[in-house]
Amino acid sequence: MLDVSIARAALPSSGALLLPVEEGAGAKAAAWAGLDAATGGAVSRALDAAEFKGKKGQTVTILAPGAGLSRVVAVGIGKLADLTPLAAEEAGGNGIALLGREAAVAVAAEGLSPAQAAHLAHGAVLRSYRFDRYRTTEKAEDKPRLAEIKLLVADPDATEAAWAPLPAIAKGVFLTRDLVSEPPNVLTPPEFAERIEALEKLGLKIEVFGQKELAKLGFGALLGVSQGSAQEPRMVVMQWHGASEHGGKGKGKKAAKSKPIAFIGKGVTFDTGGISIKPAAGMEDMKWDMAGAGTVVGLMAALAGRKAKVDAVGLVGLVENMPSGTAQRPGDVVKTYSGQTVEIINTDAEGRMVLADVLWYCQEKFDPRFMVDLATLTGAMVITLGHEIGGFFSNDDTLAQQLHAAGEASGEKLWRMPLGEAYDKQLKSDIADMKHVGGRPGGAITAAQFIQRFVNGKPWAHLDIAGMAWSTKDSATVPKGATAYGVRLLDTLVAQNFEG
Repeated sequence: MLDVSIARAALPSSGALLLPVEEGAGAKAAAWAGLDAATGGAVSRALDAAEFKGKKGQTVTILAPGAGLSRVVAVGIGKLADLTPLAAEEAGGNGIALLGREAAVAVAAEGLSPAQAAHLAHGAVLRSYRFDRYRTTEKAEDKPRLAEIKLLVADPDATEAAWAPLPAIAKGVFLTRDLVSEPPNVLTPPEFAERIEALEKLGLKIEVFGQKELAKLGFGALLGVSQGSAQEPRMVVMQWHGASEHGGKGKGKKAAKSKPIAFIGKGVTFDTGGISIKPAAGMEDMKWDMAGAGTVVGLMAALAGRKAKVDAVGLVGLVENMPSGTAQRPGDVVKTYSGQTVEIINTDAEGRMVLADVLWYCQEKFDPRFMVDLATLTGAMVITLGHEIGGFFSNDDTLAQQLHAAGEASGEKLWRMPLGEAYDKQLKSDIADMKHVGGRPGGAITAAQFIQRFVNGKPWAHLDIAGMAWSTKDSATVPKGATAYGVRLLDTLVAQNFEG
């Protein structure tokens, strides 16, 4: 991860400079004026030639402008009064994307508030992510060299305070991106569990359940998914006691303070579809069918890393869905941990089965204030919302409103989808308590209806992130590849509503 340092503003004598420019500010900006004078007017001439006005999203690169600088990247931030933390992050990400060949860059942020400056650097860090663990023959000239950002500000102490929680969030995001990017022959359920155990150093309490423990508990739904694989399943429980053990008071009614908030993730480390096997084209993408679990792990790492004043629990069900002589069949009936029986219709609808057992265990063991589950669950959600917004379902209006607001603030947007009895009726089985697929129409909704049957009235939200876990193009703060969608969203949810 990029090293970020903070210092009092002064014009650097060498290297690269990232110059945030307010729309319409022109020579009135102190950083611009000082830089322009030092370069003999080269900066203003270049920006005039490019018709650069400082509008949001505009960028201009100026090579070797003088004064010892190798390059200057001007990035428009729009009106300063409208520069939200999210907009500042986008500006930082857009600017840093043009500086990858530099070893270090200074950011002329003295005109920004401490929070704006900190979030601009945060956006630059998020955009700098690169998964290159398996690139063994890449030429040196093709590799980015940027390793350091120096944030030049008017008030270093206040900026340090604003910056303090952000590295832990970035590390959580990077952890999730790493997990989702790993190939499935490496990130098996046992390996995934071992990587989670390494997070005990952050202060997380971690418990791992293997095949024997899950069988003893009666996790018939989860074990049914994994029974065709040579890789044994795992369930991992992560606890963070930031309110009860680290001095936080939390928010809400006194009676609810002792209850944790809970996040549950689907962790199918590779999904062939099982006996209901997927088409070969694009099946390689199914390595990221564990992105829901990856997000929960990154979130818990972020909460612990920044010492969030909240009690939270994260649970992930880790399985591999493979076809074999021992694999689950369409037509099988399994008994879930809740005691309810389920008729299997399509073994490619496996994620909801994993969540069914883990959700019931979570509420029974921890009695949380609410539960939020995340899963790359249905292609139907991709068809509905594409790759721009995540879909979610909830049985609680307050939680739904909090999630929507957190999505707007973090840039990881959500759209609430309906639930209803008519959809639930599609899950009626002739031989069991329910079937787990309700047909193609409304497929994302009937999947959520199935999951809701294992919520038992607890406030709950289900995030179907099938369209959001992986990106085929760069965006301001997310390079092409694993997005870690949900880490910042849920960290924001916690920060806005559940910390003292």
